[in-house]
Amino acid sequence: MNKVILIGRLTRDPEVRYTTQGEPMAIARFTLAVDRRAARRDGNEQTADFIGCVAFGRQGEFAERYLHQGTKVVLEGRIQTGSYTNKDGQRIYTTDIVAENIEFAESKANAGKGSSRDDGYLDVPDIDDEEMPFN
Repeated sequence: MNKVILIGRLTRDPEVRYTTQGEPMAIARFTLAVDRRAARRDGNEQTADFIGCVAFGRQGEFAERYLHQGTKVVLEGRIQTGSYTNKDGQRIYTTDIVAENIEFAESKANAGKGSSRDDGYLDVPDIDDEEMPFN
């Protein structure tokens, strides 16, 4: 089974192109910065992996329309490898995550406000039991 689930932020706006043969299809390429759970050995900063992603068709159109630098998303997809020969005759090997489903990981109102904790969970305010509508 080839299944990947990532939670991260776009490092820049997606680059979107459309196919020219047949019915046009969107192809969106972007990079997700995905935090690692373990802190750096020196303990100063959290490390991140920068993972290349590609979205085709409707997912590509979604990326073009709604995603931009800093957007936090949950991406579900698969790993795809390939290779090509560049203009210098060198064989180049590629690894991408092909997005099959993309969802927002935070509300537009909370985007970029630092509302999530370091462990990746959202902060939930304390609520007095007497304020709850169902007791």
